[in-house]
Amino acid sequence: MPIYEYKCKKCNSEFDVFQKITEPEIKTCKFCNGPAKKLVSLSTFHLKGSGWYVTDYGGKKAPVGERSKNETETSSASSETDKPAKDESTSKTGSEA
Repeated sequence: MPIYEYKCKKCNSEFDVFQKITEPEIKTCKFCNGPAKKLVSLSTFHLKGSGWYVTDYGGKKAPVGERSKNETETSSASSETDKPAKDESTSKTGSEA
């Protein structure tokens, strides 16, 4: 059964009501009997089970063991490429000068 939020126009109090979808909207505040208005609120929505992008493809990460292994491989490979290349001009014997 859905939960609907209402706000009183007179006392500004907000309250929740469990209502069926087919039930009519509440018109009066349960605290002061002033006029109440239904609020539009965010709902929680979860895709459960298989067959959804979120569960099957989206955001998949490698298991912890494989992730740390891949990180060490990439860090060692990047450290080899980060080494400065030997400057060939210093290895020549000045025959050009």
